Amino acid sequence: MWIIFSVLAALCFGLRGILYHYTSQLPLSRTVLLCGVFSMGAVICGVAAVLSGQPWTASALVGIQMGVFSFVANASMFKGFAVGKASLVAILTALPAVLVVMGAYVLWGEALKYTQLAAFVVIVMGILLVRYSNDLSLKNLQGAQWGLLSLVMFACNDLSGSWSTKLEAPLFPTLFFMFTSGSICYGVWWLKDRLSSKRFVLAAATADVSAAAEGAATAKTWSERRTFLTGMLVGTTNAAGMMMIVTAFDLGKAGLVSAVTALNVLIVLLYTRFVVKERFTRLEVTGMACAFGGILFLRLVA
Repeated sequence: MWIIFSVLAALCFGLRGILYHYTSQLPLSRTVLLCGVFSMGAVICGVAAVLSGQPWTASALVGIQMGVFSFVANASMFKGFAVGKASLVAILTALPAVLVVMGAYVLWGEALKYTQLAAFVVIVMGILLVRYSNDLSLKNLQGAQWGLLSLVMFACNDLSGSWSTKLEAPLFPTLFFMFTSGSICYGVWWLKDRLSSKRFVLAAATADVSAAAEGAATAKTWSERRTFLTGMLVGTTNAAGMMMIVTAFDLGKAGLVSAVTALNVLIVLLYTRFVVKERFTRLEVTGMACAFGGILFLRLVA
């Protein structure tokens, strides 16, 4: 059953990636958007916890750790894309499953069978081929530090999710704490951005910048309310994905679950092919075939 929940998580996160891609083309604040994403997750999981009657135990507080890891991972990834080589950051953020396998072995002694390990390697290689960029070279490693930090934090988030199941933490309260802590982190960042924006406006006024020009720039940007509500819509996919992946962690091995869930990149790739009309390269086709082949093999040996 774990592989079914892992695939469902990949589908949810793939849909989330599509929505992220779409909203990235819009004139809005990504910080406000992500604050909305996490806030919606907190609302959904909070209501689900109350309706299901799950207990609010101390073990559920591990969700706070998950929220902080998720916040740092996403913030680092976006920073890496902003200041560095996008292809490098993309490759690094495709590798958390490798660290999860090693971490699960060190922490809980979760060893993979040889057949499972072979399937794991095939899946990871497929993901790397999909994300590989021909213009990446050792001379062009800008943003590597942010990509590495994002890699480690995504892995820590997956390991924390697996740990929550070993602590027998209730699902919905744990995710409620995760999304709430993430919302607070993004909320603080949002406040920081607003203060910086006010300082910029004051500086612009002091420098005699045209009020009409300022108004035109403001008109091009989505309002914070509209952006936040859009983020809440995107947050439904994120919340569903987290429910699926934590359930998968409870039923299967952390490294395998992390690897299968990472296939969400293929969903985004299919979207860019058939909706955005981007063509596949040979490496991308090879990578997709490799990844799907690994999933089928894993299904046979799991």
